[in-house]
Amino acid sequence: MIAEAVERVAAAQPGRAAIVTAEAALTYGELRERSWRTWAAIGDGVAAISLASAFHTARIVAALAAHGGIVAALDPRWPLAQRVQTITTCGVAVLVTDDAELERALRDAAWAGRTLDLEALERTERASTTASRTTAPGTTAPSTTAPIARPPCERPDDEPFLLLFSSGTTGAPKAFLKTCGQYRANVAVSRRRLGAHDGTVTFAPGPLSSSLTLYTLLEALATGGTVHLADALDDLWLTPQAAGVTRLVTIPAALHALVHAARRDPHRFAGLELIVTGGASLPPPLHAAVGEALPAARLVNYYGAGELGFIGKTRHGAELRLFDGVEAQVRDGDERLPEGGLGTLWIRSASCSDRYLVPPQPIMDAGGWATVHDRARLRGRTLELAGRDGDVVTTGGHTVSLLHVEQAFEGMPGLGAVCAVPLPHRHLGIAIALVVEGDAPPTPALRSWAAERLAPASRPRRWLRVERLPRTTGGKIRRAETAALVREEAS
Repeated sequence: MIAEAVERVAAAQPGRAAIVTAEAALTYGELRERSWRTWAAIGDGVAAISLASAFHTARIVAALAAHGGIVAALDPRWPLAQRVQTITTCGVAVLVTDDAELERALRDAAWAGRTLDLEALERTERASTTASRTTAPGTTAPSTTAPIARPPCERPDDEPFLLLFSSGTTGAPKAFLKTCGQYRANVAVSRRRLGAHDGTVTFAPGPLSSSLTLYTLLEALATGGTVHLADALDDLWLTPQAAGVTRLVTIPAALHALVHAARRDPHRFAGLELIVTGGASLPPPLHAAVGEALPAARLVNYYGAGELGFIGKTRHGAELRLFDGVEAQVRDGDERLPEGGLGTLWIRSASCSDRYLVPPQPIMDAGGWATVHDRARLRGRTLELAGRDGDVVTTGGHTVSLLHVEQAFEGMPGLGAVCAVPLPHRHLGIAIALVVEGDAPPTPALRSWAAERLAPASRPRRWLRVERLPRTTGGKIRRAETAALVREEAS
């Protein structure tokens, strides 16, 4: 997938940019020469990367994804205990990190793997020009008895190459594997539907531990494109027009910053032709604002999950159309619901993973249907999303989607991000509270807005304000953590 594209572009246009960051850049010619040495230096088995540098994380991930082994990008901002647990329970054999505290914690945990800092890695890469190498999982330092043979260009479809993690919006991230074949199926969708083509220059702000940013890196290289990376979503406004960026991939929440920046300086973003968003629904008012600020750019929002791959393209709010090759069912327990029924969404496609590794938990059933426990209604090949299990609550005998409550407040002047959460109620069992972020309209105005747009059972009964809602490192709001804050305040 990646190795084939790198070889092809490096042979035809070795000077074409492959990976670009504010720190450094690599051309396809440089990536071809360096990536197999990186692979030789690290070895096969499971390798984890926990670095502050987006550039070095990207080049190492690209090398291992292309040539061998399984690679995981760990966010250095994750709690130390979480990173230690991930490394010690997921079979990691090699860790590349610049975090001395993490190294000490792993020694204290009696982890038996090998650690490399960047200096040691680069020294080993240089030595790899004359060193031989074994390919057994968990290999340590290479010996120096014979020249290295370059790795094969193509990895088989059933070979796992990425260790990914769930988004963590409903709890601690869970680990799962992706195979080369599953990602080839994803890349085929990107080519057909999401504008990933040979020579396309894409900007992807956000941490590489986010499956959205990580996939964009691999997708760009697999299609012969150029990817510009930034360490944080806050760097979105730095998009360089001079670099020839024509495509942006990010989460919907980041579009607010883009709209404000484009309104201040519309010429800076004049080169953008396509904006691709994923990871959350795209509010219609935000879609309209992007269209006004960047009329030359086409906006595409897709729905998918790291575990399931691409599922469909958003049409109106939470409604979407399934991509070709994707089958869907909606179930209540083991029972398949009739058309229009609200239940748990199950997907069958070539991109689905089968299970979580830690903790062990199935994603896929015996029939090849997989779920991440999203709630939805299905009519033909049109899906209407209603959030995750836990995002749908029963209050006073009525079933209410918390996602739909939040969507009702989209477009309210002066209102930023919101999160609807369930709270215990003496008479109703569960009542809905709306938590608003930062400055917001007064409570009477919020109540009036809700009364005009929501059925009585769906209207929030409590209204709270926080300076900043809890979020994952990828920018998604953590509903469970928000609810815990509200309960703590109430007590």
